[in-house]
Amino acid sequence: MSTEPSVSTVSPPAGSPSTTSRRTFIATTAVGGAVVAGGLTAGPSVFGVEPANAAEASPGSRVSLTVNGERRTVTVDNRTSLLDLLREHLGLTGSKKGCNAGACGACTVLVDGRRVNSCLTLAVRLDGAEVTTIEGLADGDRLHPLQQAFIDQDAFQCGYCTSGQIMSGVGCIDEGRTGSPEEIREFMSGNICRCGCYVKIVRAVEQTAHGK
Repeated sequence: MSTEPSVSTVSPPAGSPSTTSRRTFIATTAVGGAVVAGGLTAGPSVFGVEPANAAEASPGSRVSLTVNGERRTVTVDNRTSLLDLLREHLGLTGSKKGCNAGACGACTVLVDGRRVNSCLTLAVRLDGAEVTTIEGLADGDRLHPLQQAFIDQDAFQCGYCTSGQIMSGVGCIDEGRTGSPEEIREFMSGNICRCGCYVKIVRAVEQTAHGK
């Protein structure tokens, strides 16, 4: 049987500073934390400092741009991305929010004829710009040749990335980056297809660029 005394029966040596038990320390810390937390949630700080107004409205700007041939003017928060402007303010939901970090390409649109990740592009920087989204490619009921090629080649599965793939493909063709399947894959590499339809996507771009 162990002869080691329990913690509760050991007294501090004579003349040494008083020690605090673990139980007392935890109880004291908990009470102190509750007091501080209560002060922080009660309005003015316990230190007499007024809390900052976190709900203060951020600055906004008026932006005019041409979207799919139509002039649009809106007032947006200066932090609004082009993607959120299109989806939330203009109701153009064809451009998808995938990663929202510029890594998947699902939000690709054309700005002044150039491919951009709309999730990384601030709307306030595009005053006067011309934006083309997937909704603006077709001519009435007549599909854009690349849209038709995606159907012909069965170049999609779930469809979530398709609008971005098509917009990037249009940009790739306009840039003249379609000399070979390898070149197409290289210049379309910023667009991710989680279903793995890359071979058929390349064929659709080839069909549109070269009439194959």
